Amino acid sequence: MKFPKNILEVGALQPDYMGFIFYPKSKRYVGADFSNKSLEKLPENIKKVAVFVNEDVNRIIEIQKQFSFDFIQLHGNESVAECEILKENNISVIKVFLIDEYFNFNEVVAYESVCDYFLFDTKTPKYGGSGKTFNWELLENYNSSKPFFLSGGLCIQNIGQIKYANYPMLMGLDFNSKLEDINTKKITEEVSELIDKIRGR
Repeated sequence: MKFPKNILEVGALQPDYMGFIFYPKSKRYVGADFSNKSLEKLPENIKKVAVFVNEDVNRIIEIQKQFSFDFIQLHGNESVAECEILKENNISVIKVFLIDEYFNFNEVVAYESVCDYFLFDTKTPKYGGSGKTFNWELLENYNSSKPFFLSGGLCIQNIGQIKYANYPMLMGLDFNSKLEDINTKKITEEVSELIDKIRGR
């Protein structure tokens, strides 16, 4: 999310989480002039997530304190030590892992004690945002007790194919590119339809 009006429009639909990207190379970058005014009118029950890619840990802490984000999502090559520093500052962490057929799920083990959740996204040359799915059957190799989010090309047309029973630690779905127009503005009608489908309304 990046446009103030669009943030409030989507917020009115009551998603569980909303993400804000602080990675300047992303087309969804919130911008250098991002303001608390974009967040303060959101319903309090919506968890606000700041997304970073290989950012300096002190800068992450600064932004988290400035905007009171509920979670920090690390979408780059951040180390266990960096995650640990954030946890020591009482910051809740979602660590992203980019998945392809060669991914070894043992890589997540070292992060279990320093992260609150994991997120699995499709591996591409860029850091997410590809709108592409990966082979979800690979998640059957996940043996950790850490809950995770699923991301990567999710849309209202394909979420019915998710075999939830096979992924007991799956706790949330992360939607992005499939719900936006060419200017990265979220299409509220589609977001509303999606939320209604997920919640069974």
